[in-house]
Amino acid sequence: MGEWKKTGCVLCSQNCGLEVLVENGRMVKVKGDRENLKSRGYLCRKGVNVVHHQYPKDRITEPLKRKGSGFEPVGWDRAIGEIADRLGRVVAEHGPRSFAYMGGSTQGGHFEAAFGLGVLRGLGSRYYYSSSGQEFSGQWWVQGRVFGKQYNITGPDEHATEMLVAWGWNGMQSHQMPRAPLELKAISEDPKRLLVVIDPRESETAAIANMHLPLRPGTDALLMKAMIAIILNEKKENRDYIERHVEGWERVRLWFDGFDVEGALSVCGLEPEKVRGLCELMATRRWSVHPDLGVFMGRTSTLSSYLLHILGAACGIYCVPGGNIIPGFVMPLGFHADERDPKTWRTVATGMPPVAAGSFPPSVVPEEILGDHDERLRAMIVSACNPLRSYPDTAAYERAFGALDLLVVNEIVMSETARLAHYVLPCRSFYESYDATFFPYTYPKIHFQLRRPIVPVPGSCLEAAQIHTLIADRLGLIPEIPDELVAAAKGERLAFGAKLMEYAGKEPAALKRMPFVLAKTLGRVWDSANLAALWGMMMTAPKAFRENAVRAGFKPGMDLGDRVFQALLDSPSGVWVGELDPSDNMSQIKTDSGKIEIFIPEMEEEVRSLQPASEKKKLELPKEFPLIMSAGRHYDCNANTLMRDPEWNRGRRAGTIAMSPDDAKALGLSDGQEVRVTTEAGSAVGELELSVRIRPGTVLIPHGFGLVYGDTTHGLNVNSLTKNTHRDPLGTPLHRYVPCRVEGA
Repeated sequence: MGEWKKTGCVLCSQNCGLEVLVENGRMVKVKGDRENLKSRGYLCRKGVNVVHHQYPKDRITEPLKRKGSGFEPVGWDRAIGEIADRLGRVVAEHGPRSFAYMGGSTQGGHFEAAFGLGVLRGLGSRYYYSSSGQEFSGQWWVQGRVFGKQYNITGPDEHATEMLVAWGWNGMQSHQMPRAPLELKAISEDPKRLLVVIDPRESETAAIANMHLPLRPGTDALLMKAMIAIILNEKKENRDYIERHVEGWERVRLWFDGFDVEGALSVCGLEPEKVRGLCELMATRRWSVHPDLGVFMGRTSTLSSYLLHILGAACGIYCVPGGNIIPGFVMPLGFHADERDPKTWRTVATGMPPVAAGSFPPSVVPEEILGDHDERLRAMIVSACNPLRSYPDTAAYERAFGALDLLVVNEIVMSETARLAHYVLPCRSFYESYDATFFPYTYPKIHFQLRRPIVPVPGSCLEAAQIHTLIADRLGLIPEIPDELVAAAKGERLAFGAKLMEYAGKEPAALKRMPFVLAKTLGRVWDSANLAALWGMMMTAPKAFRENAVRAGFKPGMDLGDRVFQALLDSPSGVWVGELDPSDNMSQIKTDSGKIEIFIPEMEEEVRSLQPASEKKKLELPKEFPLIMSAGRHYDCNANTLMRDPEWNRGRRAGTIAMSPDDAKALGLSDGQEVRVTTEAGSAVGELELSVRIRPGTVLIPHGFGLVYGDTTHGLNVNSLTKNTHRDPLGTPLHRYVPCRVEGA
């Protein structure tokens, strides 16, 4: 007989609760966990199929070293020794800027980031690359300026909102809020609420919406400016809110005087009456907005993010019930990095700052490796991510990674990136280890779930955090740990904590290297650096976390952190670890003024120069590329690159090239035939899928395909069709606006 074990999904950022049937040490069946406080039994088809993620053909179970065109098994001691030696020599010869760490941003586990960053900073580098920089550089930079910290990520208070605006977001497929399909349907079916979708195509979310604005691709910023101008011209801005909570408004409002609203809406391809009707609703309703990659990776990425914040400030939606709130955190997703500070690093070749909560945009990595500069990147640790299928311009990445002096990949599979590595180190999967994520998707309560191992570890796999610890130790980055502290780790936790603080008081380097110290003490006893790091994080949680925990029902006291930790161990479905005061969300703003600082001087000229005539000209496509490709269609057949076994999509049309029947007819193409898509970056062939929901003039291709599984490549790798240099000034690739052409293969 098998045993049902509680855990969480690792295939998207919602991490819905799962119950998994384990028989003979193997996962065999999955259902939703009704006791999970956040998902309450909800589960999509990705989670149902997570067994395919856990048991891929190309699993790695021992350290591998490149030998010629292949790999040979090597022991952990040899692998770590050689990696530390080579890495140390690169940094000694070329300086700390020659080394970068990429990782810490998976959908299933975030703990390794503290350890990867520990190695990075221990060697004096600041070059941290993550998926946040891939998708959110412009958005997080704007939020850093407006709300004071780049990790102050606002989100809709969807349960209290009267109108939810999904701008460039297909939540019916991509989720990004708890139980998204159920919540979106509930809003659209409630006679007192409205679901509005702004998207070029009739997405699955647009299909159930109460209002859909099918704007022309690439015109998001122009539409936003027109909407702000309409509200200001009709004097419908929320003046009381602006006076009390917004700094710099009088400078910003002048940018919209005399704007040609009718001309702008004509370029956007929208009916003026419909747009004006939406503006009226925004001026009179309690509304919230959920932007997504249609905005963040659109043609005017940072500009659109900024204008959307101006629109929200004009209507008074930020930090108020039913609007866009700043949620609570167990741990922020990154750290604040202000590029105006001269101490903040920039990349050597491209001059890019780390504006995505401390991480740099991966789009610049090929240039940073291949640049003619002594401090170019020469060594990288890539952990639990697959840039050869996740980041733009596969060909550029292949050239760049081939030029590295050292590439180390921590992975559970022989991924496309791992195939280029000098060393591949085997990780435990998220169902073989303790781990968790810190996505802030609940409000006002703060949910946290500690996943625990539910199946045995194959071979000699380790947590990524344990791997980083081994490398740090061999590099001499961890201070000497006394035997009595190691012994204390086997006893009572609070007694160990007292010994740890005594040790840290005598050893100044210990505080900087605390994750590693915990990994070598508690982590060895528990066989989990991640679990040790969680205990340390709970014990040293800041005042705000402790106040939120008390509000959620935990009794105050010196041992509060240990009690929260124990509650997480005792509750595999997750715990409400905190609760914000919903009447005082404004206190989450961390600007100098304590207000929403809406004036960003660097953006003034770009906002002023945004005009219908100039945009119309910029939107003209070259003759050789008459269509717009959206690279990264969200639907229920893709899960980044985490699902490598194509069996999970058997019988479904997965990884197709989708376009409208009208376009196909004009090109002499038919549904199901093989077609070739060509862009500035290259060409690729795939199956054509026709859909009346696709806007004429556009082509949709999902991400997460083109994976080499066994001896076969399955699907089209859309990143082979994107240029890493086709990006926003802050580094976000413009994947939702790639000129292309389509022809029969």
